[in-house]
Amino acid sequence: MPTDVDLISSYAGLLSLACISICAGAFTSLPNPKKRTGGAERTENEDEDEDEQNERLSLEDAWLFPIMGSVVLFGLFVVIKFFGKEWINWLLGWYFSIAGIGSVWKSLVSLTRYLLGNEQWKRFERFSVHVKRRGVDVFSLKWRTPSLILLPLSVIPSALYRYSSPSRRSALLTDVLSMSFCHNALSLLKVDSFKTGTALLSGLFVYDIWWVFGTPVMVEVATKLDVPIKLLWPKSIHLSDSSGYTLLGLGDVVVPGCFVSLALRFDYVRHLKTGKPFSKPYFYAALSAYIIGLATTMSVMHIFQAAQPALLYLSPACILSFVTTALARNEFSEAWNWTDESETTEQDKKQN
Repeated sequence: MPTDVDLISSYAGLLSLACISICAGAFTSLPNPKKRTGGAERTENEDEDEDEQNERLSLEDAWLFPIMGSVVLFGLFVVIKFFGKEWINWLLGWYFSIAGIGSVWKSLVSLTRYLLGNEQWKRFERFSVHVKRRGVDVFSLKWRTPSLILLPLSVIPSALYRYSSPSRRSALLTDVLSMSFCHNALSLLKVDSFKTGTALLSGLFVYDIWWVFGTPVMVEVATKLDVPIKLLWPKSIHLSDSSGYTLLGLGDVVVPGCFVSLALRFDYVRHLKTGKPFSKPYFYAALSAYIIGLATTMSVMHIFQAAQPALLYLSPACILSFVTTALARNEFSEAWNWTDESETTEQDKKQN
């Protein structure tokens, strides 16, 4: 049986994995600075398919999110209940294995680029493939030499996960795949304002409470699906797996992580607007709130020995972090009415 020290170390490890995933995704979600060359505007990261044109999650989308999530969750529950878990695990296993290759590849490229620095990265030879229809790109892929070297390495986690038995599968494989999914989801899934972020967290606050406390659906699906959609840490200070693992679903990382990423982008826009050093008060407040909320979740779970809906604690914590920071800085109206996409574009144009 794990001791209290073992469990505390396990909770700390799990919390660390979640925070690393959120920070990596948040900084990757920052817009790329633009500059003009010969009258044409381009990003500094011109060698990659960056997501500057991606649509943000709007307020209407945020209210639909819990409904769509409920439909998918209940659908999985029905399939498992009446048809068994084997074939859905087989199907989802292949899906996440293929998606995992691309996800780990992109995360490795981002990490390598960060470690090398932009200047060194740009010294490598650049390749591109374009598929055009009537002179217009319908698909394009751009990469540099290290990306080709990293591609075979990206296959390894998915292959090992897919072809190892669940009883012998390393938690490290699950964490590598899950953290890459978190990193890429946070870099791509962006909410457009604090209004939208608040609505998203509020809706999923109700969603999480209902499906965990009101029905057996969430627990049933979470325990029956054998796919890398959770973070794991051994319940042992020596990292032995004999006592089992503590786990955290990716939804409890990605959803509040979107709010933390939004706070960082707001800090970035304030930096562009004022020209002052890139301070991060909203980001640090939101990240601290996430840590406090998740620590509270783990404490309640440990005391009452029962599964807890993490968003019950994380959603209010993140929302309150924004409200208190904005009020303390006398910026609530400005922050509440700010829209990510339009103002980021406006500030980039001013810089040019």
